[in-house]
Amino acid sequence: MNEENRRLVYSSDGGEIEPQARARPGNAKHGHPLPPDDGVVRIARERRRASTASIIYGVPERELSATAKALKQLCGCGGTTKNGAIEIQGDHRERIAAWFAARGKIAKLAGG
Repeated sequence: MNEENRRLVYSSDGGEIEPQARARPGNAKHGHPLPPDDGVVRIARERRRASTASIIYGVPERELSATAKALKQLCGCGGTTKNGAIEIQGDHRERIAAWFAARGKIAKLAGG
């Protein structure tokens, strides 16, 4: 076997072989960069397997749970808060944007 074709596949030294290859910028879960903290609420749509979710970024941390509860009641569906964002089941972006506009907040539709 050639020496240049040999590479380390497994090591019991306890460390990772290539730690830089696993690092991803932005959000640790999806690798998306985090939105700017400029006071604008961004409402994105995200596909997950066979379902769709509306993701709301830019809501202040102290208002997350109360806003999530109100949006779940407005849309009549489930949802949660994760990593500083609100996730609502289904594509309700227009309804959510109108809800924020009625409360005097700037809301933008983001993504596809």
